[in-house]
Amino acid sequence: MLDVNQRNIHPGFEAVDALMRDGVEGGAVAGVAGLGATADGIIYEGAFGDAAFGAPMSLDTVFWILSMTKAVTATACMQLIEQGRLGVDQAASDVLPELAFPQVLDGFDVDGTPRLRPAKRPITVRHLLTHTSGYTYSLWSEVLARYEKATGTPVIFSGKNAAFGVPLEFDPGERWQYGMSIDWIGKLVEAISGQSLEVYFRENIFAPLGMRDTGFLIGSEQKRRVAVAMQRQADGSLKPQPYEPPLRPEFFMGGTGLFSTPRDYMAFLRMLLNGGRLDGAQVLRPETVAAMMTNQIGEFNVARMCSTQPTRSMSFDLFPGTPHKWGFSFDINEHPGPHGRSAGSAAWAGAMNTHYWIDPVRKVTGALFTQVWPFFDDQVVALLNAFEQGLYKAIEDVRA
Repeated sequence: MLDVNQRNIHPGFEAVDALMRDGVEGGAVAGVAGLGATADGIIYEGAFGDAAFGAPMSLDTVFWILSMTKAVTATACMQLIEQGRLGVDQAASDVLPELAFPQVLDGFDVDGTPRLRPAKRPITVRHLLTHTSGYTYSLWSEVLARYEKATGTPVIFSGKNAAFGVPLEFDPGERWQYGMSIDWIGKLVEAISGQSLEVYFRENIFAPLGMRDTGFLIGSEQKRRVAVAMQRQADGSLKPQPYEPPLRPEFFMGGTGLFSTPRDYMAFLRMLLNGGRLDGAQVLRPETVAAMMTNQIGEFNVARMCSTQPTRSMSFDLFPGTPHKWGFSFDINEHPGPHGRSAGSAAWAGAMNTHYWIDPVRKVTGALFTQVWPFFDDQVVALLNAFEQGLYKAIEDVRA
């Protein structure tokens, strides 16, 4: 049975409703929430779920947003840069001495022992913000996965501080590769502010934006609203697969740790769409937001990410066949996207298939929330693309 929980649907967006409903009834997702906004405000909100899978889907369902955390952590870092308390090209070791002598993984001996050498240059804040630091993720790196296995080093998603002990995969500033850099940015924010990320985010981002359901720590009432996690099976069906994020992490994971709701996160996206301001709250300056959505990796390109764990993530490229760049925590398409977004839009996602984009040209932001493994699942991506295309078409029809 299909549960429907939808609010604030403007006339002309019925087709978006239909494709979301079809996504659930056709088995692409067990539940989904989608939202869209322009500079004038929210234009679409819809939530649909299959009651057979338990908790109903709503705009206040709590999702583990994983790497959608990164944009929040980068926002906190940019606030400190605005205040002059940190420089974007400053050595990160000025604040975190443990980054003073980074080591690069230089292969493995015959017996499997990792070989390390000193990095050629210091790691800067820019390197960390743009994933050019050399820190990677074993989920998309065979080399780092081999290192972690050989040394018994925990993965960063474990929430254990020992995970920070991994070496760099390449010298800082020599290429782009996605990884745990933003977790280090979280450590920088805590060191400079003297607050935990939980407190800093709440006081400087979430409270001003009215994001009451977002945080690293969620209470019992919020836990009752947590979306059911699903795993795609070989036959294309979905099967519930409950997960437990680290119950007592040793640090707040600035790269992956936040829980949020579709309604909360849309407030954050609208703030960025509006140049750092929402409903009287100034979170960032317009020029700061513009810099975050500008190419910050020069001639480097964002590379295709090759999965080491297909049950958790497919190999993927957000814009195959065309170069795309990275700003301060966003993937930026240099050419218009195939489903509506303009060139120069910013986007990213969470590993359980929560996705968003911000189009600063057409002044549109959209987000789609599910809880499905693996990341970049074909059926979810098809629904995301249809949602984006449908949203832009409805906007054009309404404005015509």
